[in-house]
Amino acid sequence: MAITLVNPSGLPEVDAYHQVAVATGSRLVFLAGQVAWDADGVTVGPGDLAAQVEQCYRNVATALAEVGGTFADVAKMTIYVVDWTPDKMPQLMDGIGRAAAALGVTPVPPGTLIGVAALDVPEHLIEVEATAVLD
Repeated sequence: MAITLVNPSGLPEVDAYHQVAVATGSRLVFLAGQVAWDADGVTVGPGDLAAQVEQCYRNVATALAEVGGTFADVAKMTIYVVDWTPDKMPQLMDGIGRAAAALGVTPVPPGTLIGVAALDVPEHLIEVEATAVLD
């Protein structure tokens, strides 16, 4: 495995992610931001943030699998949420939990959450991008 996740002493331990990822692999993989489209380009879960989060994570897993990777290879994730407010955190975490259960993973690499005004398609509520390192 090319990624070791660390929570350094002196920094808060956060349930949703680790503070540091140490990469030792040799291939960098940069995924385009994944939105809540299914394989046919149909938006999954219009108006349902948790459903869209789950689909985004499934899409990240699909993209990683295509190049021989898994969530264990993800060094960093960036999550963009439309009209973010802290009261949306339970929906976000519900979607991540559902994706983790469906995929059999615990996606907790370092991450950044950014609130945005809008995404490419009005019904998209979230976009998830990832950087992975493969051996």
